[in-house]
Amino acid sequence: MTTATPGTTGTTETRLGVCNLCEAICGLVLTIDRDARRVVGVRGNPDDPLSRGHVCPKGVALGDVHADPDRLRRPVRRVGEGDDARWEELEWDEALDLVADRLAATLREHGDDAVGVYLGNPNAHSLGFSTHGPHLVRALRTRNRFSASTVDQMPHQVVARHLYGHQLLIPVPDLDRTAFFLVVGANPMASNGSLMTVPDFPQRVRELHGRGGRMVVLDPRRTETARVADEHHFVRPNTDAALLLAMLHVLIADGLARPPAYVDGLERLAELVAPFTPEAAAPWCGVDAAVIRRLAHELAQAPAGVVYGRIGVSTHAFGTLCQWAIACLNLLSGHADAPGGAMFPEPAADTVGLRVLGPGTQGRWRSRVRDAEEVGGELPAVVMAEEIATPGEGRIRAMVTIAGNPVLSTPSGDRLGETLAGLDFMVSLDIYLNETTRHADVVLPPTTLLERDHYDLVFHGFAVRNTARWTPAVFEPDDDQRHDWQIAAALAHRLAERLDAPLPASAAGALDADPRDLVAMLLAGTGRTTFEELLEHPEGVDLGPLRPTLPGRLQTADQRIDLVPEALVADLPRLAAAMAEPPGDGLVLIGRRHQRDCNSWLHNTDRLTRGRPRHHLLMHPDDLAARGLADGDRVRVASRVGSVETEVSADDALMPGVVSLPHGYGHGAAGTRLGHANTVPGVSVNDLTDPSLVDPVSGNAALTGVPVEVTAGG
Repeated sequence: MTTATPGTTGTTETRLGVCNLCEAICGLVLTIDRDARRVVGVRGNPDDPLSRGHVCPKGVALGDVHADPDRLRRPVRRVGEGDDARWEELEWDEALDLVADRLAATLREHGDDAVGVYLGNPNAHSLGFSTHGPHLVRALRTRNRFSASTVDQMPHQVVARHLYGHQLLIPVPDLDRTAFFLVVGANPMASNGSLMTVPDFPQRVRELHGRGGRMVVLDPRRTETARVADEHHFVRPNTDAALLLAMLHVLIADGLARPPAYVDGLERLAELVAPFTPEAAAPWCGVDAAVIRRLAHELAQAPAGVVYGRIGVSTHAFGTLCQWAIACLNLLSGHADAPGGAMFPEPAADTVGLRVLGPGTQGRWRSRVRDAEEVGGELPAVVMAEEIATPGEGRIRAMVTIAGNPVLSTPSGDRLGETLAGLDFMVSLDIYLNETTRHADVVLPPTTLLERDHYDLVFHGFAVRNTARWTPAVFEPDDDQRHDWQIAAALAHRLAERLDAPLPASAAGALDADPRDLVAMLLAGTGRTTFEELLEHPEGVDLGPLRPTLPGRLQTADQRIDLVPEALVADLPRLAAAMAEPPGDGLVLIGRRHQRDCNSWLHNTDRLTRGRPRHHLLMHPDDLAARGLADGDRVRVASRVGSVETEVSADDALMPGVVSLPHGYGHGAAGTRLGHANTVPGVSVNDLTDPSLVDPVSGNAALTGVPVEVTAGG
């Protein structure tokens, strides 16, 4: 539709778009000023079968990202060092040749593992990187691969691989039909779901209540989700595994377990969880034993029920045990693979079922310094800084970061920033100069959200309803812009030439293909819809509610589930030993997120940074009083590895003994974005998190429950 709109430079058009800033992938109706190449209006698309007209503040700000003056559009090279550094633009061929030359030289001189690569979350939200990025990573030939997966989700992947046969075969709550929704350490009111693609969560909760259902939240903070729940209980950080195993104990001991016929290991599981009684767990986790028993009974007796746990139970020292216990609760309560329970989506382009992605691995190699295991083809992000800083053969001398800001998002980020500054060479594929990419020698900026086609190869696989949607680019990129898949292809080919290592024919063919053609091939492989049908229905195609798929969808060799994989069972003594120690009486730190935040970015977007400050340390009033502090004071927060200063706000939504800082805020360094400062004050919580704290089963960083001290600031 084309119309004339007052106040614009020309005619406006209405186009369908998609917001893939987060996992909700909401469908949008965009009003664009065609001549000015800008968005002048955003609303949710009511015809989208998954998001149903929902849009959150981030989606409304999508046009701001496209028009952001801080955003890079052409390659830049850093000239000079430190405060005297400046950035100058390069032509694409010159930039790509420079990067390929330097990386190839490093590999030839120092060996395959001398180059490290870090992948950030936005890669999973980009079709082009999903289809082409893995080939670039393989062309780098390094085992020093890192990603955000070991910052926030690897426990899910490890449990999925052991139980279901594939690291990305992860069940999700059938939220639209459940009657009992137990949420542990997750805040979908703010996140729109995570490893659970659930746009319009607020309305879905209202629908849950409308059909007589209940939502119960276990969390050390009364989050936005807890505020709309029927019931909320504080749980001490790092102790969720004991609580969840105690619920599992009740299910089995009270004769409530109803395992599916394709599940093995119930008797051994009963023996293993026998010591984890509610009475043993309660003093450690802070939840009354009677409440633990009641929740287990309510889950088992609900006509449809499901347990869901996310960041809060994945990012601590027992994260894998937590996700294992959650999976067992869903399997034994009779709600696995059943309407309203934990179910497996069937994406139209099924990268798992079509074996496009490998099932996952562990222990094929180890890190040089800490001897940490490879998990899922990568090393834990917590070892990245030491692999750069520690001298010796195999040290990382050059780094490639792709759509990631690990200086803000990984433990002891300030130390990582120092080590990045000492690299021989660094290149970043990113649209911003930020706390990480400011250390790069070259930054290669891809097109961004509205300038590229989109089909969600990842998050349709975690959606609470089966749908499919193809979204063409809203704006054509300029001639001197490049898509991420074009950058990946160009670098992979150049590296192959310089290293005299021809790419496999399959990789070369995929790199030379348009992602559009690859999506069409994947769709044809499942027969659930066609590319032509998606073109005819840009609002999306509804493929129906989740449906039972087990045991046929299992990727295990015998299509059965072993409840007691030895790799997970072996970690139970560590938990038992921790429970034998009385809970500490000091403060522990947790993170938090806000609906207007998108991890480490969008903090320079005026539309999303208005209103009350979101960067304060939150602290219970009793904890403030005990330390002679008051609401609004400036305080110093110190951990074993560092300290920061910020303002504190009294908040009785925190469990006593728990303090909270938001994730993703910066160091306040002006000039990191081509002369533009981050407009939101704040400190990086990951200047406090400790790289020595880790879940040893998955290698995931233990970002929550970090011991800290809070004193008066300067």
